Amino acid sequence: MASLLWGEFIGTAVLLAFGCGVVANVSLKESKGLGGGPIVVYTGWAMGVIMGVTCSLAIGNTGDLNCAVTFYKLLMGIYTVPLAINIMIVQVLGGVLGGALVWLAYLPHWKVTQDKTAKLGVFCTIPAIRSYGANALCEGIASALLFLIFLSLGSKFVSGAAGFPAGFSTYMCGLAVWAVGLSFCGPTGYAVNPARDLGPRIAHAILPIAGKGSSDWSYSWVPIVAPMAGAFVAFIIAMMFDII
Repeated sequence: MASLLWGEFIGTAVLLAFGCGVVANVSLKESKGLGGGPIVVYTGWAMGVIMGVTCSLAIGNTGDLNCAVTFYKLLMGIYTVPLAINIMIVQVLGGVLGGALVWLAYLPHWKVTQDKTAKLGVFCTIPAIRSYGANALCEGIASALLFLIFLSLGSKFVSGAAGFPAGFSTYMCGLAVWAVGLSFCGPTGYAVNPARDLGPRIAHAILPIAGKGSSDWSYSWVPIVAPMAGAFVAFIIAMMFDII
């Protein structure tokens, strides 16, 4: 169990380091990637998933890196409740570490960046139009689609009788995250992962980031609740059609 938890902690930290890092690269003043645009961000997040899952698999033979993924595995009977809770806790802690690493990597850039919203956006999602119901709906739809794809990868009709070669499904997961970002990032920034949003948001709140503003805790429930709901919907659909 220890290696599993370490794998989830390190893997989530790697995911968030790459994910938050690409946002910092295109958002912070004097960064060489400033103005890189959303396609760069979506690609960075997709690659971050691949890198994080790869590390997690190597360390702990798992690769959830997402509380909602852990939740549907709990529904499937793969995890017990205590184990699932422990995994979710270390995922959030890994998110805090990932956010902290990005803060350190871009240390001189926080002071020269005056836009407090841009600084917050490095760490967590911010809706384009603040409407909690619509924001939660978007996150729920994006999450359900993403997790349905993840579940479908386990189907013998997708992976074949012998299954995918080792590591191939990791790249497929990254591709799915990229696709969801391209199509559904616009309204909310697509958290689709409670640990992805909560961990770095905590980092933003506790780190001495130069000139930072509010951590926007009033919105924080959306990227926690909606992905969990999306995971439940994906699980029900997968059960209905005998995907799992």
